[in-house]
Amino acid sequence: MSAALILRNCVLAAFAMTGLVACSGDSGDLDAYINQIKAKPGGRIEPLPEITPYEVFTYNADIENIRSPFMPDTPQATGPAGGTRPDPDRPREHLEQYSLDTLRMVGTMDLGDTEYGLVQTADGLIHRVLPGNYMGQNDGHIVDIDESKISLVEIISDGIGGYVERDAVVSLSD
Repeated sequence: MSAALILRNCVLAAFAMTGLVACSGDSGDLDAYINQIKAKPGGRIEPLPEITPYEVFTYNADIENIRSPFMPDTPQATGPAGGTRPDPDRPREHLEQYSLDTLRMVGTMDLGDTEYGLVQTADGLIHRVLPGNYMGQNDGHIVDIDESKISLVEIISDGIGGYVERDAVVSLSD
């Protein structure tokens, strides 16, 4: 064997002995702590709560005169027979091809006695609107224009064949 090989084996043996000495540390304090915890008396476990049996409810709207859980409870909702509905024969205005979240109010303009709202579309064009005009894809009828917002009333589907009116606002953007 060469001297380098012997030296390498000695160094490895020294590292191994050092590691084994470090692992054989005194664990007396750990044993004392474990014995102290085991010596404490155990606590009382609370009993499980009593389970009450489920009361069966039989729904019978004819006898009890209560609202059906399967019908909407909104006074604005109308069935397919009538009520609030979009007018399919009304000619569509230019701003009705855009959804409201793509339209931005950029200001107002007074011409004579008339105050117009200025609305910018996604392509950068600016349009003048008045109360009574329509914009948005849900038959949004403009009801008021002031310096900070354009207020609309939209007609949206209620999901069961009828329609409801919903207030919407396009605010002045910075």
